Order: sequence, then C-alpha cells, then structure tokens
Amino acid sequence: MAVSISSRKFKPSKKAVTKERCSCGTFIFKILSRVPLAILLLIFVYLWSSSATIISGKIVHICVSSRKLNNLYCLSAGTQPNFEIPVPLINNSFTSTSTTSNDIDASPHTSRSTVKEYVKVGSVLEFIGDSKETVNVPSSSTNGHVKEVANVFREDSFPTVTGGTDKNRSEEIAIAKKVVREQLQLHRSWMSSTNHSSCDGRGIYVYDLPSKFNKDLIGQCGDMMPWTNFCKYFNNDALGEPIANLGKGWYRTHQYSLEPIFHSRILRHPCRVYNESEAKLFYVPYYGGLDILRWHFKNVSDDVKDTLALDLMKWLEYRKPWAQSSGMDHVFVLGKISWDFRRRNDTSWGTRFLELEQMQNPIKLLIERQPWEVNDIGIPHPTFFHPHSDDDIVAWQQKIIGTTRKSLVSFAGAARPDQPQSIRSILINHCTSTTSDKCQFLDCKSGGCNQPESVTKLFLESEFCFQPPGDSPTRKSVFDSLVSGCIPVIFDPFTAYYQYPWHLPEDHGKYSVFIDQEEVRQMKGNVVERLRSVSAREREDMRRFIVYELLPGLVYGDSSSRLEKFQDAFSITVNALLERVSRMQ
Repeated sequence: MAVSISSRKFKPSKKAVTKERCSCGTFIFKILSRVPLAILLLIFVYLWSSSATIISGKIVHICVSSRKLNNLYCLSAGTQPNFEIPVPLINNSFTSTSTTSNDIDASPHTSRSTVKEYVKVGSVLEFIGDSKETVNVPSSSTNGHVKEVANVFREDSFPTVTGGTDKNRSEEIAIAKKVVREQLQLHRSWMSSTNHSSCDGRGIYVYDLPSKFNKDLIGQCGDMMPWTNFCKYFNNDALGEPIANLGKGWYRTHQYSLEPIFHSRILRHPCRVYNESEAKLFYVPYYGGLDILRWHFKNVSDDVKDTLALDLMKWLEYRKPWAQSSGMDHVFVLGKISWDFRRRNDTSWGTRFLELEQMQNPIKLLIERQPWEVNDIGIPHPTFFHPHSDDDIVAWQQKIIGTTRKSLVSFAGAARPDQPQSIRSILINHCTSTTSDKCQFLDCKSGGCNQPESVTKLFLESEFCFQPPGDSPTRKSVFDSLVSGCIPVIFDPFTAYYQYPWHLPEDHGKYSVFIDQEEVRQMKGNVVERLRSVSAREREDMRRFIVYELLPGLVYGDSSSRLEKFQDAFSITVNALLERVSRMQ
C-alpha cells in the first residue's frame, strides 16, 4: 500500500509570527539586561569561536576550527611527533606546519587546523619588536596584558596555505623568520667577549633537590627503553663507556645524557657557592628528559607523566630565591627537545612541564628549542668526544686536518617513508646512484649508526655530510660531523641556524652549505653533483674554521676537565647565563 506525504508545510499567520517574535524578543531582552557586559562578551567570543575557547589556569586559548577537521589546535605547543605547528600570517590568522619529535619516537599524524588568536595572561611577557630588546615583566604585574606570538617553525610546510599569492606567502615567511632572528640576536647579546677569571658577583647556586628528581631517575635506567638497557650510558658521569680505538676522550655517549653530564660539570664549577645570598644564577638539576623517557613507552595516564614536574614546582615555591625573582634567574637543562615538554590537550605524548605557568620565567636549555619561546635556548647535543685537557683537543684537531677525505659526501641516516615531506629518500637515491668515492651511505636501519666508531670513521673520510631533518629539525649528527671536520649540508634553517646562538656563528656560510629542501623535492639536479662545484679552497677554509674556531666550543669536557686555552660547550653556556643575570640586576 502506497503512502503519500504532502510536501506542503503549515505556515502560521503573519500576526502569529509577529506576536511570537515580540514575545521571544521581550523575554531575551529581560534576560540579557540582567547579565553583565563582560559575561556577554565572553559568551559572544565562545559562540564565535565555535566552541574553541579553552581556558587553562590563567592561559586563554582562542581558536577557530576548520570545517574539514575534527580536532582543534590552539598554539599550546604540542609534543607529539607529526604534530602541527602554527605559523603566523600577515592577516592575523595562523596556519599550521608539521614537524616531528626524536628519532626513536613515533606517533599517529595529527590533523590540521587554523589558529585565530593566542592570548596569554598572567605570565612573563617577552615583547619582541624591531628594537631587538626583550622586556620581562613579572607575573604579578601582567594582569590584562597579552602576549602575541609571531613565529614560524618550518617554511617547507607552507604549501598547505591557501587563498594567498606567492608574494604574500614570501612576506609571511620573511616576517616569521625575522622574529626568530631577533630572538637569536637577543641571545647572542648575552655572550661576553671577556673570559672572566674572577667569580666575584658571579656565584652559581646548585639546588640540592630530593633524589627523586634526578638520581632516582637514573636508577630506573634498566626499564626506560624496551629494546635496550640504558644503564650502560650512565657510567663515567653519564659519558658512557670509553672507546679505546678512537683515542683519549672518546665515549659511547647517548644523545639523551645531557642532563647528568651538565649536572656533573656544574657541581665542580669554580663559581659555585653554597650560600643562596651569594648567588646570581640558580641551577635546578631536574632530569626532565629522563622523567619523560621512562613513560614514553608505557601505557600510563597524563597525570602520572606530570606528577614529578608538579611536585618540583611545589618544592621550588618554598625556596626563597625562586619566590624573590619568580624564577627569572633560574636555569633548567633538559636533554630532550622542547616539544616533548609541551603536551597538547588532544595527545598523550610527553609532559606539560614547559607549559606550566611557573616555568615561563626561567631559562630552559635544550638540545632543540621551541622557536617562539624566547626563554628556550638551544645548546649542542652531546657528542662522543669529551676532552679532559687542551692537549686532547689539539691532538684531535691535528688528526682531523691530517686525515685524507676519500669521499665527497656521506649520509648516515634512514629513510622516513611515513613522512611524505621528508627528503631523506631522495638524498639516499642521489647518494646510492653514484660511486663510493662520491657518496657513502650508512643505513641506520641496519644498526650501524649505533656504533660511534662507524659514524666517526665515515665522517672523517668525507668532505661533506648530509644533515636533513629527521623526526625533528635538529640532529645530533650535525655535531658529530662538525667534530669530525665534515662540512654539514643543511636543508632546513631550523636544523642549526635558528637553534644554537651561543655555539654556532650567525654567518653559517663559514661552516656549512645550505641547500633549500624544496629544491631537493622539486628534483632540481643531483645534490651530490652540486657539491662538486664547491672548490677545494672553499672546503679547506670551511674545514679550518670548523676545526680551529668551532670544535672546542661544541664538545662537553669530562666531569673533571681542565681546559685553559679553550672554552667548551659547557663553559660557553655558563658564561652566557652569568652575563644575562648580571644585566638583570
């Protein structure tokens, strides 16, 4: 039996509609007249942002979701590999660009969204403008202020930007890079040309934290990674086991050992003081990277991951120096990349340590900084070389200069088939399609990159070393190649140029070759062949600059090192920190 339904709809009379509208309007007016204007404004913002306003403590994130996406991203700085990083645009909106975390990390890809505005209230503000000056305002006096972030992370991800011209795109990238460079100029301004021999007014106080914040974490080394026993890397003050066949000062150092290495050195610093009132700089020896590492591969809640960091904040709140300066003269050294400490709300990767309100004032030293955080500063990854004396450095310099370079270029790494934007597969094809005297490839999938001897030998025998981004823009391999006198070929400025202001010079042409990774993607010639155009004289000049000017400042001496002629990476870092706090007085 067929059933028909009429398409005609009942239409109320105009009089009825008018009466209903008046009634509803009168009712709404009565309600709104009793609501304060501020609340009405918040309601409007809430509705306008399509349920994308998130308030966490004193931090307000206002976002606009894309109609094509399910998840929001409000510039709260994610930590998960393949997470999306907001990029500022000229029209005051944001787009997102992708990057990833460390080599051993893996995680599902996160969807894109467009960020409309970022507002931060009640924290330290860094106003970065044309003046290259930064104004730090204590949290107690910042109510009502707004921090507007204008930064870019990786320009190669801009193809996702739509609706703009090539000219606008270039302008957006230029503006974003300008902000990053201004931050680095500020950081470089803290470097002192004077090698202070006196500790007068330069006291360093090292907090004696409860052992759960450092030593106990090392005690859990056997359970940190499911595929290896991490404990062997903590021998010899976290330098690892000696490597006899590489010579004096060489150790099997793990890339995540920076925290205990730095701690061991600063405990022996000549300017260390034991009275808080005599100190200018306060070092907090929290092994935050190891804290993260022990949870990376376990199914635990976010609350568990954040527990130790929150306990540390509670402990510091009772310390007089912390309360006096709101942490502005305090420094933390973290042995993993910044993103691992900035967990987003929609992921489970990492901790929220660097997103905590209390952590906005201190200086954070990391192996990879977050580009739009002026208090994040990059310092070198630990390499395998840890000299004890000036003679150790001189002997290694002589070895580098006297080594015959058998290959034009080499690459120690692995492909990233799960990352469509990665240029690694292209570089591998360029390398393996030519002869070994032109290019040597060490496949990290085979485990060869875990052997310091193999990596060092490869770099010693090569004129150039490919250093493409991996699971994050920076690579420990950049420093391994420099320490071996191999000229790094950089494809992303955030791999080195926008990361290490105290240890790498602004003129990156003195120590590296830059080839834009977009050119590699577009197959504009074989990269190996392009490097042949660099003359022997240019190579020699770069290598001599690397060996004699850069190398000593890129390595961390052993815990009892006695360097007089040279400043190593540790000394350069501490001197810059002391210069900064002296200017704050």
